[in-house]
Amino acid sequence: MRHMAQRLHEIKARYNWVGFYLVDPADSGILLVGPYVGSFSPNVRIPLDRGLCGAAARSGRTVVVDDVSKDPRYLAGSSMVISEIVVPISVRGRLAAEFDIESYFPHTFSGEETAFVEACANLIGECLAKDLKRSSLAPRT
Repeated sequence: MRHMAQRLHEIKARYNWVGFYLVDPADSGILLVGPYVGSFSPNVRIPLDRGLCGAAARSGRTVVVDDVSKDPRYLAGSSMVISEIVVPISVRGRLAAEFDIESYFPHTFSGEETAFVEACANLIGECLAKDLKRSSLAPRT
């Protein structure tokens, strides 16, 4: 996750904040900030019933907003953010994380960009599933 966030932030000029939120293992109704790269501090905890991250979690679908100032669900991380995409990442049919990218430019996440971000999120989901499988196969001490 850290590597993907770093690389996308480096190579995609309009990706001004790139990061992940992870489902809190102690409270599945909360997302906790995970690895991220960007020019502002994110919301550290997000209840699943709030914000664009909550909307993506509840629907199980990607949320794209071209102008966050016009969407009352937006939880401000920076007043400079204009557009955002949030992609839920599920493992074994359950929400495990979300991939969140924020941009200082309008309409950053066209259909082609959305497909690219979703493909990146799918790769992370595959890695999380492999990690989960490995940890469930590990001997218990």
